[in-house]
Amino acid sequence: MTEHIEIRGARENNLSDVSLRIPKRAITVFTGVSGSGKSSIVFDTIAAEAQRQQYENLGLFVRRFLPHYPKPDVDAIEGLNMAVIVDQHRLGGGPHSTVGTITDIAPVMRLLFSRFGRPKAGGVTAFSFNDPAGMCPDCGGTGRTAGAAAARVDGICPACRGARLNEAALRCRIDGYSIADLASMEVRELVPLLRLIGGEEAEPVTAMLGERLRHLADIGLDYLSLDRETDTLSGGESQRVKMVKQLGSSLVDVLYILDEPSVGLHPRDVHRLTELLVELRDKGNTVLVVEHDPDVIRVADHVIDMGPGAGPAGGHVVYEGTSWDLRHADTLTGRFLDRRLPVKDAVRTPTGWLPIRDARVNNLRGIDVDVPAGVLTVVTGVAGSGKSSLIEGAFLPGHPEAVVIDQSAVGTSTRSNPATYTGVMDDIRKAFAQANGVDAGLFSFNSAGACEACNGLGVLYLDLGLLEGVRTPCEACGGRRFRDEVLAYRLDGRSVSEVLALTVGEALEAFAGRGEIVRKLRAMRDVGLDYLALGQPLSTLSGGECQRIKLASELHKTGSIYVLDEPTTGLHPSDVSHLLAMLERLVDAGNSVVVVEHNLDLIRNADWIIDLGPDGGSRGGELVYAGPPAGLMDEERSLTGEWLRRGSDTAAPRPELPADIAAAWFDDRWGD
Repeated sequence: MTEHIEIRGARENNLSDVSLRIPKRAITVFTGVSGSGKSSIVFDTIAAEAQRQQYENLGLFVRRFLPHYPKPDVDAIEGLNMAVIVDQHRLGGGPHSTVGTITDIAPVMRLLFSRFGRPKAGGVTAFSFNDPAGMCPDCGGTGRTAGAAAARVDGICPACRGARLNEAALRCRIDGYSIADLASMEVRELVPLLRLIGGEEAEPVTAMLGERLRHLADIGLDYLSLDRETDTLSGGESQRVKMVKQLGSSLVDVLYILDEPSVGLHPRDVHRLTELLVELRDKGNTVLVVEHDPDVIRVADHVIDMGPGAGPAGGHVVYEGTSWDLRHADTLTGRFLDRRLPVKDAVRTPTGWLPIRDARVNNLRGIDVDVPAGVLTVVTGVAGSGKSSLIEGAFLPGHPEAVVIDQSAVGTSTRSNPATYTGVMDDIRKAFAQANGVDAGLFSFNSAGACEACNGLGVLYLDLGLLEGVRTPCEACGGRRFRDEVLAYRLDGRSVSEVLALTVGEALEAFAGRGEIVRKLRAMRDVGLDYLALGQPLSTLSGGECQRIKLASELHKTGSIYVLDEPTTGLHPSDVSHLLAMLERLVDAGNSVVVVEHNLDLIRNADWIIDLGPDGGSRGGELVYAGPPAGLMDEERSLTGEWLRRGSDTAAPRPELPADIAAAWFDDRWGD
């Protein structure tokens, strides 16, 4: 049995003939700045090939309904296992998809009530709001008003009172509880209750339910209820919910691939994640993690650091070894692994106050708080404490003029690129049109100027059905996307295709003096994307790059209030300083900046902190602290203050190992 996954000559995206030997049955963390090649090697190479080979073993009929994974640009990959991929894509599904349904806990709950509930209401499907036999006939199982019953101001279905089920299902009870009663409880309340209901006969079912619910608690989601709709979950919550299914699996020698699983986690909860990763490894599985969080990196058996920079400056393995030795490596990750920014002491004085009164959205308990104007405010607290409820539900409705940068996904396709997404392409087209006296639509490959042979794609696709499709450059335009007559028009000596080939940094020099263009380009440079080509398809960008392109698209707008939801998502620790500098410039320009964030470096450098808690769910929703960051460390009820006092991102760092001992440990564990 092979003990390594071996990769030879990987060239996806910016990878430069990367060759690796990744140890099996170990935790390997891939680090590096955003755009350095982490996702290219882990997802576009390893995960894509594992999925492709896995699907090839299925029948032709089944493969018709599965996504096609093209063979990655790599010489060879050997020793792959069956892969389970947990990415950052948010769970959707609307009102018919809940935490209970997506984790497969709801079917077990339905089994419990169909067998042991009284009075009897029928089989398992009498208890499903997605089945005609169980759904409320008035709202169709959504729990919301419909037809004549609809605005009712609260929007709750009057027939089922939001429970989604019909009357027969709701009358069926176990020890006085209906299935809707249990589904509406927080996980931490439901786990101990299940031990007490149903009697000995129901114990096999309640024990199974308890085990699955404990998995939710183990990864820090004990404040959720089973009836919580999945499309209301944050990106971090969605990813952790996806992981619940894997915890109960008895499969071994599986390849688990996770994309920044610490996203959305308060420092208090990161240790739960690391314990989960260790548990998966100790079952005999191989765990690959793309991650920036120092404490996740510290639990790795093996670390692969990509770099040295991003984009064309990345794509190389700059370090490979133990997490202990990484902190001494001359790489960006090594230099920033143990860095701690000091707590800001010279804070700004607010220029005014933006009041929030009697906020009761979700779990908020009638909060009264004043958001300071003209300063950098960071809203903190553990997941589920009420941060988003306070800002999105109570603050923003009173300030519709605010520029909001949330965690919603960036729409990626081969037809969208940094120039089109940020709006700078509109100004470039206008400049071309004015310089040449023609219509601006000619300079769009999505409109009149597109090459007629490839419709502006630059490539031609040949669909081979069940086989991998073939993509070839368009012979008519040579991959430049535009018609020849359009390419003949010039702006400062360049065609529109040549302009799209410029990097952001090069374009800043080329368009010096063109105010509006420069302002939007500078926003991309300020978020560290000066290496991106203006015409690079967004579908080739990493998750961190997509987050920053979204940030840049909003930052060039004019507004007096900016609200950002976890802007450090996908950012390497070395990039947090750039983000901080950018936020400071926004405040210096006279804006009020409000940030919802877990990152301790950003919290330390705020002018004002609004801390919610003390915990999540029903134990949260209170104002714990409001004031400068230094005072937060003196607030005993604040979990955020506790981690600031510790001076670490999550826990005390592991003790240093002498180089010879560390090397011997590594050779003993992973050497040939």
